[in-house]
Amino acid sequence: MKIILTHEVTGLGGPGDVVEVKDGYARNYLVPRGLAIRWTRGGEKDVEQIRRGRKLREIASVEQANVVKAELEGVKVRLKGRAGDAGRLFGAVTAADIASAIKAAGGPDVDKRRIEVTQPIKTLGTHSVSVRLHPEVAAKVNLEVQGA
Repeated sequence: MKIILTHEVTGLGGPGDVVEVKDGYARNYLVPRGLAIRWTRGGEKDVEQIRRGRKLREIASVEQANVVKAELEGVKVRLKGRAGDAGRLFGAVTAADIASAIKAAGGPDVDKRRIEVTQPIKTLGTHSVSVRLHPEVAAKVNLEVQGA
């Protein structure tokens, strides 16, 4: 099935890319979550609009991405969450929480869709998350989760 990606999908492509995927993957995962739309002939106008928006938001060069990476890795990010006696959080830390904590700590404005959390963060302590700034550049951010 041919689809148009509306968001970045790791291993598949970025917004505005037209890709061919298996029917079930598109129908059951990508389309319901808003990561893609079905490809149609009229959808070509949407592709151009998505690509223009992508160009405005993305970091254009590797040098610029390295500058933002240095800023991100130099920021101490602290996040408060409610936790039980054993240090386990009530819920999990989301990418949106991390993006707002980076901004509050004085770091650059980061899109929540660029933050990759490999394991759900459900405990207090220090955790590492990755931020995809450019296809060739990713920053590692150390996140300290404290009890509230």
